[in-house]
Amino acid sequence: MNRFPRVMGMRSGYDPIDVDSLISRIEATLGRGGRELVPVTADEVRRATFRARRGGYNETAVDFALEAFVVALETRAKAPVPLAMTEPTGEMLREEWFETQAARVERVAFRSGRMGTGYNEDEIDAFLDRIVATLRGTTDNPLTGQAVRDAKFATVLVRPGYLIADVDSFLAGIADVLDQRY
Repeated sequence: MNRFPRVMGMRSGYDPIDVDSLISRIEATLGRGGRELVPVTADEVRRATFRARRGGYNETAVDFALEAFVVALETRAKAPVPLAMTEPTGEMLREEWFETQAARVERVAFRSGRMGTGYNEDEIDAFLDRIVATLRGTTDNPLTGQAVRDAKFATVLVRPGYLIADVDSFLAGIADVLDQRY
């Protein structure tokens, strides 16, 4: 079965047997194939390597497909968990709670995108700095939760970039936090 385009001539590409085997496991995990195969995790897909074979699958096509499968596996593996706690009460004052959220934003680390694709790191870092300033109340131009949800970022190819699914998931939780701020 040819799932991906093949490389031309005498060039080497990914071994189709290795790739098809992994894709079958992914499809089974996602409920699109036979259940008799061993389930696969998103981390296993990220670490996957394939033997080279003359006339094999085009590496770029396979890598882009695997990135999409990683997103699907991560989405399936965990239901969205609200990152925002309920409104602070008791011993934790409101401003202290927002400070803990700002510290969490400062500590966040995103994985790199596969094959050098992802959000522009400098753009995301600058946006996170604006979120921290908003949470701490130290900006004249605060962000709202809706502004975070509507934000669009440049993507990069070949250069290092943050994994799009990681950034989007994190920002969705932070938008909920900002909704409680304003």
